[in-house]
Amino acid sequence: MSESPPTAPVCYRHPGRETYVRCTRCDRPICPDCMREASVGHQCPECVNEGRRSVRPARTAFGGGTAGRQGYVTKALIALNLLLMLLSIASDRGGDAAVGGSGFGGLMGGSTPLTNWGSVLGLAFLPDGTVGGIAEGQWYRLVTAMFLHYGVIHLLLNMWALWVLGRSLEASLGRVRFAALYLIAGFGGNVAAYLFSAQNASTAGASTAIFGLFAALLIIERKMGRDVSQIIPVLVINLVFTLAVPGISIPGHLGGLVVGALMALVLAYAPRGRRTLVQVAGAAIILLVLLALAFFRSAALLG
Repeated sequence: MSESPPTAPVCYRHPGRETYVRCTRCDRPICPDCMREASVGHQCPECVNEGRRSVRPARTAFGGGTAGRQGYVTKALIALNLLLMLLSIASDRGGDAAVGGSGFGGLMGGSTPLTNWGSVLGLAFLPDGTVGGIAEGQWYRLVTAMFLHYGVIHLLLNMWALWVLGRSLEASLGRVRFAALYLIAGFGGNVAAYLFSAQNASTAGASTAIFGLFAALLIIERKMGRDVSQIIPVLVINLVFTLAVPGISIPGHLGGLVVGALMALVLAYAPRGRRTLVQVAGAAIILLVLLALAFFRSAALLG
């Protein structure tokens, strides 16, 4: 009785295809459609995917993901500010939201129902005759104010600065850390405006966060051993502009600068072994201190 000839091995994914090539990791037969180039020989699709999962994703020097190089957070922040500017103009029903009104020779635009609702305001009578402000429980103003602007010129100046500073910092820090820096710096600047401005003075604008980005860029670039000589003159010009031009919130800009610097120090100098833990704890402490200061200010205004 004759023996049957040995059968050729077939691809484990395509049983109808004979093959004599095997995966160098799992030794299963693979056809040309399933072959994936490897450092030695070929691998099957499952082994390639398993290898990718076992490789740690690339990180920046400060622990962030490399996806920050695409600038998605910077672009999203700009889009949000633009959207709220359109809503602000729409809420004004043909008023002076875009140009005209008060501030910098009338080019900064005036207040609108939306800015009246969301700007930093301690305690005052609102246009509808009611009493409002942060001291009255409108804590959202400490956040919303950093996304509202008094006119298109005001908006464009801040968005240009955000585009220049944001992409560089987001690439260095990663998306999450950059977003935390921006929001905490803006929040800190708004808290400073609340603390040191007249209770009936309203302020708004992304510049509280922008000044924080200026300070952060100096610290991050120095930490990475890069030249910062071109950044300092631009920051000095903006500080002079802040102090010299009427109608600009000096406490808001300086507060954003200081809080942005503190947050950048936490992000840049957290020890490598416990980097994320220290960064999260540092951010939480900064936020708690800012909230405590805002609570004390509210108590003083209501007392």
